[in-house]
Order: sequence, then C-alpha cells, then structure tokens
Amino acid sequence: MRNTWRLQGALWLGTLMVGCATPARTIDTRALLGEMTDLGALAEFPHPAYACRQFSSYDRASETPDNHEQWFANADWGKFLRIEEHGDSKEYVMVDADGPGAIVRIWSANPKGTVRVYLDHDDTPVIEAPLADLLGGKYPGLPVPIVGERSRGWNSYMPMPYAKHCKITCDEGGFYYHVNYRTYAPGTSVVSFKAADLEALAPEVQRVLRCLESPRTGGVPAVRQQTVSFGERLSTGDERTLAELKGTQAIGEFTVLVEAADMNQALRETVLMMTFDGEETVACPLGDFSGAAPGVCAYESLPLSMTERGELWCHWVMPFSRHARIRVHNHGQQEVRLTGHVTTIPYRWTRRPMHFHAKWRTEADVPTRPMQDWNYLQAKGQGVFVGAAFAIANPVRNWWGEGDEKIYVDGETFPSHFGTGTEDYYGYAWCCNEPFTHAYHNQPRCDGPGNYGHTAVNRWHIIDRIPFKKSFRFDMELWHWQAETNVTMSIVAYWYARPGGRDGFAPLSADDLHLRIIPEYVAPRVAGALEGEEMRVIEHTAEIGPQAIYGCSNDSHLWWRDGGQPGDKLVLGFSVAEAGDYRIRARFVRANDYGIVRLALNDDPAGEPLDLYNDRVAVSDEIDLGVFELPAGENRITAEVLGANDKALKKYMFGLDYIRLERVP
Repeated sequence: MRNTWRLQGALWLGTLMVGCATPARTIDTRALLGEMTDLGALAEFPHPAYACRQFSSYDRASETPDNHEQWFANADWGKFLRIEEHGDSKEYVMVDADGPGAIVRIWSANPKGTVRVYLDHDDTPVIEAPLADLLGGKYPGLPVPIVGERSRGWNSYMPMPYAKHCKITCDEGGFYYHVNYRTYAPGTSVVSFKAADLEALAPEVQRVLRCLESPRTGGVPAVRQQTVSFGERLSTGDERTLAELKGTQAIGEFTVLVEAADMNQALRETVLMMTFDGEETVACPLGDFSGAAPGVCAYESLPLSMTERGELWCHWVMPFSRHARIRVHNHGQQEVRLTGHVTTIPYRWTRRPMHFHAKWRTEADVPTRPMQDWNYLQAKGQGVFVGAAFAIANPVRNWWGEGDEKIYVDGETFPSHFGTGTEDYYGYAWCCNEPFTHAYHNQPRCDGPGNYGHTAVNRWHIIDRIPFKKSFRFDMELWHWQAETNVTMSIVAYWYARPGGRDGFAPLSADDLHLRIIPEYVAPRVAGALEGEEMRVIEHTAEIGPQAIYGCSNDSHLWWRDGGQPGDKLVLGFSVAEAGDYRIRARFVRANDYGIVRLALNDDPAGEPLDLYNDRVAVSDEIDLGVFELPAGENRITAEVLGANDKALKKYMFGLDYIRLERVP
C-alpha cells in the first residue's frame, strides 16, 4: 500500500504539469494556491511571465562590492523604504511595489507591531493584524504549516495577488524581515486578494495544508504510468545504468534505497548522473542530492526526502522529449547496493518545458577571513531556480552563517534578492540549532553543541521560484563569527533550464568526494585548570550550579545566582597534591547582573575586590590572585559579596570559570 500511495502522489503531480501548458490565465488567489503544491508547474517556464524579487531589512550600507567592508555590513534589521507619519502614528514601509504582482513569502526573525497590507492604492488595508499573529498561525484562515514558526524563524507562504499596487507597513520598527514578491508583465490579468478569500477558499486552503503536512503521502488520484525497477550491486569503480527511457515522457518519481557497510561514505561516494535529450544535467553524490548531507539525515519535504533506512525519494518532475538515462558510479572502496524504481508519466513537449538540473560543488578548508561571496550557482540560458541544499562542516561552536544571500537575475549589477543572514534565507533565525522539517525548508541535521560539527539545511522555491531569461547567479556570504578558522562547505543547486542551458560547475573529482567527518565535540580545557563547576561546594546561599558558557574552559562555569546579597559567602573546596607555595590565577564570568566580590584563599585575602559587571556576558582574562602557602589536601577559596556596580542589575551574581596553580620554587 505504501508504494501505491507513493506512485499516486507522483502521478498526480505529473497530471498537474501537463495542465500547465495552457493559454495565459487570470491570476487570482485560487490559482496561486494551486501552485503551492504543483511541482509539475516548475518544469515549464511561467506563463504568464513574471520576475520574482525581494524586499528585506538588509544593511543599506552595502552598496557595492568595490567597498569590501561595507559590502559585508551586518546591521540587517530595522531598515525600511521610508517612514510615513499619520498624525501621531508612524508606519514603517516594508514593501512598495507596482503591479500586477503577488506576495509569495514573508519571513521575520522577531515579528513585532501591527502589519498592514494595502492593495491597489486603497487606504483601507486588506489585512491588519499583529505581525506575529499573521506569521504564527493565529490569523483566521491562515493555518500552520502554510504559516508558522520553525526554529525561531516565522514564515508565511500564503500568496496575495494584486492588480495595481502593493504596500506593506508595520507600526513598529527594529525587526528583521524578507518579503518575496512577483511582478507580472504589464497587462496580465490579476484579481487582487481580499480578506474574504480566506473564507471563500477554505477548502482549497485545507487541501494545501494537508499536502504540506504529509508531502509524501497526500491522497491524490492515480493516472496511467510506467515503472522501471532496478537492483544493482556496485563494486569499486563500477558504473551502472539504473533506467533507460525513450519517447516523450516525464519522470514523476525516483526512489533508491542505499545499503552499504559505511553509509556515510556510500552516500557521498556514489554519484548520481542524469542525462536528458543528450545533455547531462545532474551530477551529484546520492546523499547530497537528497537535500541533506552527509550521511543518513531523515526528513520529509515536498520534492525530496530521506528515510531513516537510507531510502531517498524524489518528486521533482523531469520531462524529456526523446531520451533519458539515469546512471550511478561507485567511487568508493566498498560494495554499495541500490534498489528502487523510476516512474514516468505521459507528457507533451512544447516550447515551454525545461530540463531538470542538479549540480554539486564542495570546497574544503575555506578560511573564514577575509569575508567572501561564496557561489551557489551561475547559469546561462532560460530557466527557473527552484532550490538549494547546503551542508557545512564547522570545527568550532561559533555561528557560521551570518552572511546574506545575493541573487542576480539576467545580468543585474545589484542583487534583486539581498538577504539578512544564511539561516534567514533557509527560513529559520538566530543561528538556532534545533532541527526542523517542513514541505518547503528544513534543517535535518545540526550536530552541536552550538553550531559545531555538521549542519544540513535546504529550501525549495515552489511558490517563490525565480525565473530567469538569460542568466542567474546566486552568491551566499561566508560571514563567520570566528575569524580564524576553516570550514568545509557543499552546495546542491536545483533549477530548470530550456535545452542548451549551461552552468559553471566543474566536473567532480575523487578529492571532492573525500568525506571530511567532524569528530564528536570535546569541550576545550585550559591546561592545569581546576574547573569551578567541578569544585566541592562547602558553603553557599541562594542557588548554585554549572552553567554552559562558550568561551569558558570546559565550556562551563560555576554560577552562584539569584538571591545572593551583600555579606553572603560562597566557599569552595579544591585539592592540592603536594604542600608548598603556589601562585594562583583565576578566570571569572562577567555580566550586567554580576556583583562586586572579595576573594580569600584559606581565609587569607586574595587580590583586590573584583567588579564583575559587564554590559554583556563575557569571560575575563586570567587574574593573578597572588602567592599562597597551601597544605596538601583540600583547600578553600571564598567569594564574599560586597555590592554591585552602579550600572549593574542588583542580583549580585558570581561566576567562577577556573583557578590555576603554578608552583613557586
């Protein structure tokens, strides 16, 4: 039964695709809702034609790459087209676009205020609501997952067409936003969105909702199909043809179960190649092609998914006019077993269908400074960009993705998509390391702690796909919070192009396919440090315990919190193996609610009182507390609260990272 449903889903998508080859139609809310799940429509150049662009809160200091520092400016919040004053109130203008057009995506990291959507120069907004309600599933008729918060990113994919003009404002500033929108050719018939559409089209909204909730198994009608099954064992160096297809058809589904002793290596070293009408348009490791890498990363989305068994399934619709071939090559040192099938559907090739493309590139040990625009895709010809899957191996916990997407269409000298952060492009926010899945965007893998290790993210441009007539270029800034480190990055770009379309991807090499695995994280420790969080607590008031602080030795400190008052004492015990004179150095945590403390070693004063106030959480430099004669066995360090800085919140907290003993001759 599972296979039956899977085939029906793919065939239904192909049926919709065939229906796309129709005369120019009127664009309205119902039509755009239909596009939200119509993967077949991606395979034909849009008709009526449109351009897809983006408004965002990117830092307006970024004007030209000739000024390197400003080009990577990072104050990407609170930037608007203008501020309009209406009596005592203000409206911050996010969007001001002439029609005919349509809003196809809204994102924010920190939605605030009341948003207003004005269409066709009407002074009365068609939508007026708290932005968090509109994006969070609380606006009537806009349910999750069409909207919703995932990994701290707030998204709406509800399309809103407009005939003449669109203006979107908010009555508060200071937040991050993206608004993706289409602009149709002049004269295109567009019926503007009305709030009443949500009630009138509730059945259609529910259909979209069900498909987005269960993108693999949504109940759909079956149509005529052909299925080619395969089962292959590939030794080192073997190449096999999985399917040879002739005639005018379209691949509606492709599934493959990968089995090997080392799945991580097999999914990277087994390369998938697809040729359509004599052009090789797909060259990609199987695991990366699935949209999540490296290794088995189970998730489910509309066009691509992977199961926990290592089964990849693909619902990208791939038409061809004469011939198609699917091949695999085992570049690894182990046997790999592949089983699966390819399902085709009837198709009519006209002037609008395009070939499917998916190419992969990787770059190892990329230095994080100087900042750079790292290229995802350069393509020439006529086509449509439909998605990107990115994987990074990050050897530190610091955030790697502060950079913005920059998308240039048809020779633009300034990008028509200029984003606010890598995670923002992928639909989440605040470098959140919580995995999430959705029909349109996913973070299937984030090893941690923090942003250490392997992370895999993807985004599919379905309703927000980006057509191009001559050329397409997608760069993503490499903007890492840690200046001195190296990362390894991989990208799969997915797009469609008319026959003859070209790209800038180099042929894959054996070195490219070498999988660099980041080892499990081990917190760094300062040599010789006696960790505060590992000391014996002898005496204390209020609450006490370890707290994770990146930058501390062992990524943690001992946190004496909430309730300490002037005069209160914390006494800790630490062991010394051999009696003698020791110089004691220590490191502490500072923050805006930490106090002033006096330290003592075995009741002897240790240095001057320490003011641990800082306007943000920070780890101090090592502080020399002096030389002390210490007996063998347990010794005591005491922290007594004296007060707090005038600027500090009066919580009188204290944090000890470690002490370090140096024997004095």
